[in-house]
Amino acid sequence: MSRKTKLELTWVGKENRPRLEPRVLIDVPELSHTGEVGIMDNLLVQGDNLLALKALESEYAGRVKCVFIDPPYNTGSAFEHYDDGLEHSIWLSMMRDRLEVIRNLLSPDGSLWVTLDDNEAHYFKVMADEVFGRGNFVANVVWQKRTSPEARLRLGAAHDSVLVIAKDISKVELNLLPVSEETKTKATNKDDDYRGPWSSSDFTAQGWRPNQMYKITTPGGAVYEPPPGRCWGNIEPEYRKLLADNRLWFGVDGKARPRVKTFLLESEGRASWTWWPNSEVGHNQEAKKEQIELSGEESTFDTPKPERLLQRIVTLATNPGDLVLDSFAGSGTTGAVAHKMGRRWIMVEIGDHAQTHIVPRLRKVIDGLDAGGVTAATNWQGGGGFRFCRLAPSLITRDKWGREVISAAYDGPLLAQALCKIKGFRYSPSETDWWVQGKSSDTDFLHVTTQTLSFDQLAELSELVGEGRTLLILCAAWRGDEKGFPNLTVSKIPDDVLKQCDFGREDYGLPITGDAQ
Repeated sequence: MSRKTKLELTWVGKENRPRLEPRVLIDVPELSHTGEVGIMDNLLVQGDNLLALKALESEYAGRVKCVFIDPPYNTGSAFEHYDDGLEHSIWLSMMRDRLEVIRNLLSPDGSLWVTLDDNEAHYFKVMADEVFGRGNFVANVVWQKRTSPEARLRLGAAHDSVLVIAKDISKVELNLLPVSEETKTKATNKDDDYRGPWSSSDFTAQGWRPNQMYKITTPGGAVYEPPPGRCWGNIEPEYRKLLADNRLWFGVDGKARPRVKTFLLESEGRASWTWWPNSEVGHNQEAKKEQIELSGEESTFDTPKPERLLQRIVTLATNPGDLVLDSFAGSGTTGAVAHKMGRRWIMVEIGDHAQTHIVPRLRKVIDGLDAGGVTAATNWQGGGGFRFCRLAPSLITRDKWGREVISAAYDGPLLAQALCKIKGFRYSPSETDWWVQGKSSDTDFLHVTTQTLSFDQLAELSELVGEGRTLLILCAAWRGDEKGFPNLTVSKIPDDVLKQCDFGREDYGLPITGDAQ
């Protein structure tokens, strides 16, 4: 009996996992934007992307159809907008922590698409196998990112990898690509078929299958057997059906090997493969040109992705109305393309360019002023909108005596929202029951107050809650024995939450502690 051994990628600091504080998102109306035509549920979040992903988890878990990320490649070069030289172990921990939240955000039929180069792509794949399960790996797409070899190298890199991973490979279904203009141009109707133009493909398959090794006699009298190492594309009864329906082409003289006719009229699209040439999805120089046209700057981001690349991914992974997430938004290409294609989107970016680059870019898209990228291909004319949000500050801070206290930035409603997130409740203030600020079910509620509650106040709350329901009360303190009220659970704040999260940390892109070298 064989015994399977589970192989895992190990690195320094792998066992260290942050205890993330689920922050509240605060709207910034002056940076949000709504066009003249409608509004969509789109969101741009400025802040650390790991904290932002955690902040999104309670509302968006299981709802995101496609996640695209273009993370720092860990090349050792210092990018202006990113620290892209993180040591290998630190980089793996940084990415693992984010993937674990991303997996929770993905819908059951959702997929993750990640662009990387050879520095970390292979390590990332093994690490992602642990998070998602090796059986959920879909493909490694090769994107031809350059138009010519690097002159300084004898073997220059010409591609990036686009790793595709499913939440559940048994449920994910990728779409077909539209029929290409080249295919449409090449389609002919040499036999004047009533179904219109068609293209043809070989009627053989790789391998040897006994029931697909028959002889074929063409209309012109030629006799063929499958070529060496191949068999016919289907069993003989199916071949007869194709022949009877005039779906085979034997050349003008009727003596050529059979080819299968595919009619443009019936074509639903074409399957993608894992080689994406830059002629189809763009390249680095095209992406930089798009950035310059948008911002007017000669030098913006070092490694932007062309809109055509994102259009290909969004086409394969989503349908109109689906939700697309990019937690390394960079210059905002993902949101711009998703918006033009009628998808909803969420983007996260920590840097100031969330305001200086992404906001102006998306405003142009919404106002119909972005004529570049995939605008013409998608027939985009403007509309929609987005909310700009920032992460609330950490709930817990220290006063001048070094004591851990609730931050002064939190008023009553914001405090209730924060504690709902931390305790796993949905913030849902009742219009009729003043004591209900959060719900975890139809019978379990939460109430927050910074007051010290008396025994009589607890008794009143217990009576209001009634039988068959429960109330979690988070307060500064209380008097009397709360154990006499079985439908109440009373806890002090901030003591109740101090051990649940790492409070006060604003950036999870920094190196982990340990002996990594």
